[in-house]
Amino acid sequence: MSARTSKPHEIVERALALSRADGCVVIADEHSTANLRWAGNALTTNGVTRGRTLTVIATVDGKEGTASGVVSRSAVTADELEPLVRAAEAAARGAGPAEDAQPLVADVPAAPDFTDAPAETSSAVFADFAPALGEAFARARAGGRELYGFANHEMVSTYLGTSTGLRLRHDQPTGTLELNAKSPDRTRSAWAGRSTRDFKDVDPAALDAELAVRLGWAERRVELPAGRYETLLPPTAVADLLIYQLWSSSGRDAVEGRTVFSEPGGGTRVGERLSQLPLTLRSDPHEPGLETAPFVVAHSSGGDQSVFDNGLPVHATDWIREGELRHLTTTRHSAALTGLPVAPAGGNLLLTGGQDRSLQEMVAGTGRGLLLTCLWYIREVDPATLLLTGLTRDGVYLVENGEVTGEVNNFRFNESPVDLLGRATEAGRTEKTLPREWSDWFTRAAMPPLRVPDFNMSSVSRGV
Repeated sequence: MSARTSKPHEIVERALALSRADGCVVIADEHSTANLRWAGNALTTNGVTRGRTLTVIATVDGKEGTASGVVSRSAVTADELEPLVRAAEAAARGAGPAEDAQPLVADVPAAPDFTDAPAETSSAVFADFAPALGEAFARARAGGRELYGFANHEMVSTYLGTSTGLRLRHDQPTGTLELNAKSPDRTRSAWAGRSTRDFKDVDPAALDAELAVRLGWAERRVELPAGRYETLLPPTAVADLLIYQLWSSSGRDAVEGRTVFSEPGGGTRVGERLSQLPLTLRSDPHEPGLETAPFVVAHSSGGDQSVFDNGLPVHATDWIREGELRHLTTTRHSAALTGLPVAPAGGNLLLTGGQDRSLQEMVAGTGRGLLLTCLWYIREVDPATLLLTGLTRDGVYLVENGEVTGEVNNFRFNESPVDLLGRATEAGRTEKTLPREWSDWFTRAAMPPLRVPDFNMSSVSRGV
């Protein structure tokens, strides 16, 4: 019998039993996906996949410290299980002492469903969505526009076992929808995306109607030069910027003077006010609709994650509270080095504290400015200020006297999300959103639209 046909918890237990190392962590990830793709108002492909990835982390104690070895493989058969464990042990014995070494986590209550079968997705997740998508195709065709895009649903059941007795389990559903509408001559394009756990809260008709309005706005074209403009950032753009900020909020890097969160002369900016708006940026594994694993799952060490922290409980954390920087990301090791509290990076991100106003209401309150659709190709320019550059895409619109009056050309921007929080003059209603740039890595976000009075459009871009 192959390991793939064995129950995941049995594979974890067998790998732990085979271990001869001083410590061992085993992670079994059971994953399944279902997807739909379409182009020109017609479904093109659909499919379902299944798989398993097994990661073995061996730790070996020595006179100079504890070393770790990590080996991950897919489709491991029963005959390959012991060689996998031995490979992790050999990797640990061949490595030097791990800088991030800590005692393996212990004394965490076992998951009551640890021995249950993994959760799986299938094409049934699209039972209501697919017919509604077909109706959207018909409306788009009748309205003279073409719809392109894809819907993907993934379910990952993670089983974590350790030689210290941890037996933890988490099921993570992840759904993404990206829909692009184009004019028949392909000169006008509009995009919308959604993050979902089960596709029951996604309405293709509403998205198509939104895109139809945006294509209508684009019938009038206005050329604008580079410069600083009052700009309304929609939730998806805010998410892309603040996710990068979270990824750049290493407590250790800040203490060592390498980031925007470093205090000149030493220390960090924790306790400093970053925004005059009462904004709170937080992660919470139990946030309804955005649930993530309530414990650390680390397949490798690096940055602000450590394999020694596997199983460590993850709690709700305010990174910024009412405008004030409160926490930076740390492992147990980096927390001990810096004196900062232990704060693992979360699997979701929320910005709250704005007014109960929709993006449309913020448009209505704009004298003259720009309305963005999304950002693209975001790259870091300067870590000391967290200056980022990137492009606008699929619709930049001119707002005049509270109304959208046309589409303008795309731009390259140069901005720091930390600076943007400090300069933002208005935040609207927080809503679930899909980050477009980072959707392959980070999908669970809730953000408000932001008004920035002087967003830096550094040059004109000729992309669609």
